Amino acid sequence: MADAASQVLLGSGLTVLSQPLMYVKVLVQVGYEPLPPTLGRNIFGRQVYQLPGLFSYAKHIVKVDGRVGLFKGLAPRLCSSAIGTVVHSKVLQPGASKKEPVSSLEQVLKETSREMVARSAATLITHPFHVITLRCMVQFIGRETKYSGTLSAFATIYREEGILGFFAGLIPRLLGDILSLWLCNMLAYLINTYALENGVSTMTEMKSYSQAVTGFFASMLTYPFVLVSNLMAVNNCGLAGGLLPYAPTYSSWLDCWSQLHREGNMSRGNSLFFRKVPAGKRYVWEERRFR
Repeated sequence: MADAASQVLLGSGLTVLSQPLMYVKVLVQVGYEPLPPTLGRNIFGRQVYQLPGLFSYAKHIVKVDGRVGLFKGLAPRLCSSAIGTVVHSKVLQPGASKKEPVSSLEQVLKETSREMVARSAATLITHPFHVITLRCMVQFIGRETKYSGTLSAFATIYREEGILGFFAGLIPRLLGDILSLWLCNMLAYLINTYALENGVSTMTEMKSYSQAVTGFFASMLTYPFVLVSNLMAVNNCGLAGGLLPYAPTYSSWLDCWSQLHREGNMSRGNSLFFRKVPAGKRYVWEERRFR
């Protein structure tokens, strides 16, 4: 119990610290660019037109809404973090005392499968809070106040979209999480078994290797799932950021994926530093976006 409580506290602290970064990332993912490109230098020292990075974007938000504005959507995100941590630990708990040395592929598959079930359960239960978080953030674009509180947001979504509204964007999010987990754990197993002198002796040690590569591979290979999930969560929900000119009404997440791929936007929002101007597109000041 104490361990779960400490995990919740730690997770809540990290959630608060990362909130401004996620806020900026979500607005960029939607395609909102409130500041025009400026002439700067890339990492090689060449002069190029660049889009505002994380800090410039955050300063703009502070200028409009004050420092508190950087934490829009924090309440439902904290709920999601706390509930997700508890659900994850509860699902894993029945097999916690049966940990065995990871000495075979069979054991790796078994442990990864258990982790997949735990993560999927946590994602499924907390996704409504995730949807509310994203919509609270996207309100910045149209200066709306439709989702002003967590409880009232639940009522609004249920009234306008029914139960399915709480799970908008769930499928690509689940697929991305599962793909990232299996990719990283299997790669860690291969590295620890064939590339290192001493193989992995415990599941804890394997997880440390897995975590070392999760960030890189999740951002490079599964980022499109994250992008599509977030866009579907806010699409056609009555907010300016989920409607034209920022996005058409997608018929499904596959339709969203297809259109983003066709437009060359599959990595939009992946990097918040040294952001290049999209090739072949021009900045439209009135719409605060590229087209």
